[in-house]
Amino acid sequence: MMRDRQLFFGLLLILTFVSLHKLCYCDDQTVSCESFDEPFGGSWIVSKNGDYEAYGGIKFENVDASLNQIGLNDEEGNKRITKTTLVEALKDEREDVIQAWYMDDNQEDQRLPHHKDPKEFLSLDKLAELGVLSWRLDADHYETDEELKKIRESGGYSYMDFCEVCPEKLQNYEEKVKSFFEEHLHTDEEIRYCVAGSGYFDVRDRNEAWIRVWVKKGGMIVFPAGIYHRFTVDSDNYIKAMRLFAGGPVWTPYNRPHDHLPARKEYVDNFVNKAFNASA
Repeated sequence: MMRDRQLFFGLLLILTFVSLHKLCYCDDQTVSCESFDEPFGGSWIVSKNGDYEAYGGIKFENVDASLNQIGLNDEEGNKRITKTTLVEALKDEREDVIQAWYMDDNQEDQRLPHHKDPKEFLSLDKLAELGVLSWRLDADHYETDEELKKIRESGGYSYMDFCEVCPEKLQNYEEKVKSFFEEHLHTDEEIRYCVAGSGYFDVRDRNEAWIRVWVKKGGMIVFPAGIYHRFTVDSDNYIKAMRLFAGGPVWTPYNRPHDHLPARKEYVDNFVNKAFNASA
């Protein structure tokens, strides 16, 4: 009898260990699974190299669809992935040149990153929900870049020039940098394509929280008419940007508040009110 009880508890211990090893719950209680030989549904966190260490606590929708596309199989034919292959398969290449995060409330030097603690990043797809569009382009060959040509043609961006912001090229540099940082809107789109250097463009989310968008060489960003925003160089104090415009350029900034302008009302209707109504 004693031996049977020992065997029973030994078996129970083994089964418990296997169960705990097979399932790994992360902060948001999403199951991490190694084998992909069974159908997926919903949101899953994917394990790293089968060691059940969840990759960054990040959710990936429809994971097996991506796996089917890249065809990752182990020797037994089961679909498996590693941290490296997962990142490569699902990586947003735009984030090499454009990153977005929520800002802290610190009022010190505007040229600092101003991350929250802990850092709170925002995907570029989420940024697009605010009407802010982005691309990664070949800044070394912008003269012959077919993708840039297509963007210009589809947007009707017939006007083009360059703006270089740095102490050596811009008179009254410090004053100008401070003026760029005043929250304002335009009645037309603002298109900036960074061909050298880097800088910060700040926009507000639907709850008025500031989002910092770091644009580096190769990043193009389009702000819709009517969105409140501001700009500053980063600590490198240098950016060279291509400016595009549909028709003749109009650079007039309307510092906040200018909520009565038709462009602002249209932006609020299209990107703020619709979102709140949809979630109601």
